[in-house]
Amino acid sequence: MRTRIRGSLVVASLAVLALTAAACGSTSKSPGTHTGLAEIQDGIQAVNPGAGAPVKGGTLNMLGDGDVDWMDYNASYYTIGYLAQRMYLRGLYAYPAVPGKVTDVAPDLATALPIVSDGGKTYSVTIRSGVMWNTSPPEPVTGADAVLGLKRSCNPTPTRFGGEPDFINLIQGLATFCTAFEKVSPTSISAIKNFIDTHNISGVSASGQTITFHLTQPATYFADQLTLPAFNPAPPQSLNYLPGSVASETHQYADGPYEIKSYVPTKSIVFVRNPVWNESTDPIRKAYVNQINVSETGQPVTIQSVLESNTPAGGMEFDAFPPEPALPGLISQMQAGGKDFNLGPSYGSNPYLDFNTLSPNNNHALAKVAVRQALSYAINRANLIKDDGGPDVSPPLTHILPNGINGAQYVPKNYDPFPYNPAKAKAMLKAAGYPNGLNLTVLYNAESTIEPKMYQTLQAELGAVGVRLKALAVPAADLYVKYLQVPATAKGGTWDIAMSGWGPDWYGDAAASFFQPIYDGTASFPPNGSNFSEYNNPTVNALITKAVNQTSAVAAGKLWAQIDEMVTEQAPTYQITQDMQPDYHSTFVHNAVYVPSIQNFDPTNVWLSKPSS
Repeated sequence: MRTRIRGSLVVASLAVLALTAAACGSTSKSPGTHTGLAEIQDGIQAVNPGAGAPVKGGTLNMLGDGDVDWMDYNASYYTIGYLAQRMYLRGLYAYPAVPGKVTDVAPDLATALPIVSDGGKTYSVTIRSGVMWNTSPPEPVTGADAVLGLKRSCNPTPTRFGGEPDFINLIQGLATFCTAFEKVSPTSISAIKNFIDTHNISGVSASGQTITFHLTQPATYFADQLTLPAFNPAPPQSLNYLPGSVASETHQYADGPYEIKSYVPTKSIVFVRNPVWNESTDPIRKAYVNQINVSETGQPVTIQSVLESNTPAGGMEFDAFPPEPALPGLISQMQAGGKDFNLGPSYGSNPYLDFNTLSPNNNHALAKVAVRQALSYAINRANLIKDDGGPDVSPPLTHILPNGINGAQYVPKNYDPFPYNPAKAKAMLKAAGYPNGLNLTVLYNAESTIEPKMYQTLQAELGAVGVRLKALAVPAADLYVKYLQVPATAKGGTWDIAMSGWGPDWYGDAAASFFQPIYDGTASFPPNGSNFSEYNNPTVNALITKAVNQTSAVAAGKLWAQIDEMVTEQAPTYQITQDMQPDYHSTFVHNAVYVPSIQNFDPTNVWLSKPSS
């Protein structure tokens, strides 16, 4: 999951974002298309897409309260890192700022969608001619640069790409290469360069502008995975700097429309036009504005005030978003025809509840399906949604897959296996051997503006059926690193219920990026995966394997729906919402199209009219 955590003051440690086994799946036609999914891509909006003819020029000031995770070609695994990359880096593929197509993978550096052969196990991608790095002198972006980028993504910590488990076992030889890379000193520039120069990924090769990937099995959404930063080309000069160092992060070469004039970590970024960028080679970015200034030292209330003032001081958000108290008014304005605010789908589930099936507390009560089901009946989802801003911002989710993810459309309409029923919950607890209720510890982010309220709601509702809750409120930075990703805390009963969140690494046919990392048995257990409930059902595991090997999106979707219902009814987790992402921009910003992969309007496609003075 690479997302900004709505309602949280800080981003949880990115270590949690590592997924588990290689994700693979299918579509019914060409790679990267999502045939039949348009009707379930709910909520996509283009805000103020027209407003006259585009105008080139001007400076866009973006305001935020935090930084990227890594300013790097291949390391970022965070939505805000992707937002920064959108301006100065180009991938093989990208999600375009085109209304109605923002989750359809499209060629960026690539000339077209991949050529697929060998029964779906070989993908060939050709990079456009004429795309240049802003090196001195400028050098062309080549297939070899794409190979280098993938190699760099395996670099030993701290910059190893967090989403690597999506594809590490899918690409032939990648796991072997990455394992060998782990033995290289992460602090030696020469050792890293020597390893990359002398070791190859057996399943990846380049010839001129063409890069070829050999897979271990068919995976027709591999083109979607090629949007990830791990597959971004990197220039040979990137090996002159230690990945993750200040020197590396402040010496990033650009092949996109903007280059980095200055970067002061946690303070500011200034993007100016890249003189070697050729608009005719870039189908994704129009780059109307001349310069983009990013301030990272604001706070949401002040940022919102500046944006609403329509002055040059601020045109768009960076990683901040409208403060929660402002949302009702902004939603009303939008419903009345306002063009400056947008609610866009995240295609995620944040937060949801994990039930610790390994907890020894209460005589291992949570290992029993009936107990977890009873707790699910005792929770009123509607009240938790009120805590999370209401149904406009937090539409309810009664099973695992959000709308817009292949499989969700095959789950029966109005499916809700655990409608609020405290009397039934109490009776089920008694039948399961707990007539006097339970004592449970709830782990959550103390710095969130939402989760403490949800805890209070849960305490009242579960208390009504005899379940007594104790809070374990921890700093955001500790939630995953010190608790959820440490198996001993689950096995020792440090917590019984936890609040966590998830979002897909790609879109459309992306159910694998939910079920493999969260519900796929021991392979998904932490610290490698995010199956914090440590749920393990051999039948489900086998069905997941079957689903990822399908060659048809329709067949895969029906299997994912079956898996969704099976897992939901066994209640290892309790879903609350398929949260929407609120974003706001000033009135003088035009063609602001929300793109889920950056959870923001695309700054490389906006143009500016004259702001208020």
